[in-house]
Amino acid sequence: MNAQPVSPPPGPRAWLGLLVVLGPVLLVAMDGSVLFLAMPRISEALSPTADQTLWILDAYGFAVGSLLVAFGNVGDRYGRLRLLMAGTAVFGAASAAAAFAPGPELLIVFRALMGVAGATLLPSALAVLSELFTDPRQRAKAIGIFAATFAAGFAVGPIVGGKLLSSFWWGSVFLINLPVVVLFLILAPVLLREVRTTGTGRVDVPSVVLSAAGILLTVYAVKHAAAWGVTVPPVAAGTVGTAALGWFVRRQLRLEHPLIDFRLFRDRVFTIAAVTGLLPLAAWSATAYLGGVYLQSVLGLTVLDAALVVLPGAAVLIVACVVTPALVARTGTRTALVGCHVFVAAGLLLLLGTNASGGVGWYVASTVVAGLGYGISFSVVADTAVATVPAERAGSAAAVAETSNEIGNALGIALLGSLAAWVFRLQGPGVAGTLNETLLVPGLSAAVVGDAKAAFVTGLHVAAALAGVLHIALGALTLRHLPGASTSTGDAVARAAEEASGVARP
Repeated sequence: MNAQPVSPPPGPRAWLGLLVVLGPVLLVAMDGSVLFLAMPRISEALSPTADQTLWILDAYGFAVGSLLVAFGNVGDRYGRLRLLMAGTAVFGAASAAAAFAPGPELLIVFRALMGVAGATLLPSALAVLSELFTDPRQRAKAIGIFAATFAAGFAVGPIVGGKLLSSFWWGSVFLINLPVVVLFLILAPVLLREVRTTGTGRVDVPSVVLSAAGILLTVYAVKHAAAWGVTVPPVAAGTVGTAALGWFVRRQLRLEHPLIDFRLFRDRVFTIAAVTGLLPLAAWSATAYLGGVYLQSVLGLTVLDAALVVLPGAAVLIVACVVTPALVARTGTRTALVGCHVFVAAGLLLLLGTNASGGVGWYVASTVVAGLGYGISFSVVADTAVATVPAERAGSAAAVAETSNEIGNALGIALLGSLAAWVFRLQGPGVAGTLNETLLVPGLSAAVVGDAKAAFVTGLHVAAALAGVLHIALGALTLRHLPGASTSTGDAVARAAEEASGVARP
C-alpha cells in the first residue's frame, strides 16, 4: 500500500493569515445584529416609519443571504482573494456612508450595500483558509475557529452597539468597522494568496435576479401589510414575489450548475438540518431586536444597561458553540439537534413572563437558556447537512447551510418582527405605527403610554410563542427522522470546505 502524503504543519503565516481573515468574518456577523440595541436611538434621530425600521434592520441580512451563493461562484471564476479585497473595501466605504446617512431611506440603501459586500466575504474567506491549511485536521480546526468567530460576532454585536452608544452617536456602530477594514487591506496581500477553483460553471444571472427580487417583494408585502394593513400594493408585490421564487426554484432544477441545489432537499435529514440553520437564527434575531426595544423603550434602561443585560446570554451562546463539537462526539448529532430545539423553545417561552412594568430576570433567563440552543445550532448544522450528501455535493450542502443561516437572520426580523408590529397596530392606542414613534408624540397621557407599552409586550409574547411552538415541532421531527448515529464534525466540515473551494494554487 502506498503511503499517503503528509501535509506540513501550518506555520506562522497560516495562523497570522487566519487572524487577518477573521476580521472581516467578525464584521459580517456583528453587523447582522449590531443595530438591535441601537434602533431606539436611530428612531429618535431619523424618525423612520414602521416598515422603514424593519428594512433598516434586515436589508443587510437579505442582501447577504440572497447573494451568498452567487458570489461564491464569482470568486471561483475571478479569484477568491481578489473578491475578498474588493468586498472588504466596499464594506468599509458603505459603513462610513451609513454612519452619516441623513435619513432612513439612505440608511437602508447603505445597509443593503454593506450586505452586498458582506456576501463576498464569507465564501471567499473559507476558501482562502483552505489554501492556508492544507492538512485536513488543521483545516478543520481553523474552520472551527472560523465558525466560532462568526457565532461570536452575532452574539456580541448588540453588546458592542450598546457600549458605543453609551458614549457616542448612533453612527459610531458603523464606524467601528473601518479600523478592521483598513488593517485587512494592508495585511491581506502580504499574508494571503490567490485561490481559484478547478471546477467549471458560471454565475446564472437570471437566477440571482429572481431570488433577490422574489425575496424582497415577498418580504415587502409582509412588512407593508403588518404596518399599514392589507391593501392592493402589498398583495400585488406578494403575488409577484411568490411567482418569482417559484420560477427560481424551477430554474434551479433545470440548471447544470444551480445557485442552490434543491435536489438536496429530497433527503429528509438534510432538510431538517437546513431548517435548523434557519429557524433558530430567525428566532434569535427577532427576539434580540424586540428585546432591545423592550429593555430600553418599555423598561427605560439605558443602552449600556441593556447591553449588560444581554451579556450573559451572549456568553452562554459563545461557550455552547465552542464545546458542542466535543459533546456531539459523545452524544450524537440527533441528541444535539433535539437539545437545540428544546433549549430554544424553553428560552423563548420564558419571555412570556415579561411585562410592561418589569421582567429583566425573565429576559436574562430566556437569553441564557435559548443561548444554549443557538450555540448548538451554529456548531452542528453545517456538519449534519454535509454528512448526508455524497462527497461531490458537499460544497453545495455547505453553501445551503450557510445561506439558511443568513436568510434566517433576516427572516426573523421581517416575519416575526412584522407579526409583533401587526399586534401592536391592532392593540396599541393608534397614535403611531411603532412604540418608539408613539413615545415621541408630545403630550401623551400616562394611560396612552401604558397602553402602547402593553401592546408592544403583547406583540413580543406572540412572536416568541409562535417561534417556540415552531421549535417544538421541528424538535419532534428531528427526533423522528434523524438517525441516531453520531457524525464527525471535523471530517465533515473539512470535506465541505475542500469541496466548496475546489482549491487550485497558483
